[in-house]
Amino acid sequence: MFLAKVYISLKPMVNDPQGLTIKQGLHTLGFAQVSSVRAGKYLEIQLDAKDQLNAAAQVKQMSNQLLANPVIEEFRFELEEIPP
Repeated sequence: MFLAKVYISLKPMVNDPQGLTIKQGLHTLGFAQVSSVRAGKYLEIQLDAKDQLNAAAQVKQMSNQLLANPVIEEFRFELEEIPP
């Protein structure tokens, strides 16, 4: 059993209106030192796989096909083995 921690973010050249809104909110709250915010998604997926290579291949395929939009987003993930 593996736990995949998947981090999805917009590519650097893509505008991030949610990040801009968060930055403005932080400024309103007095955090004027914040110069930039990029918003993203974080997912935890537990999956049964025979080994770490197989688990990584499955998570990559899931991310490319459903979890991330490859046109505007990029992803990375971490895998850890967990007891069943």
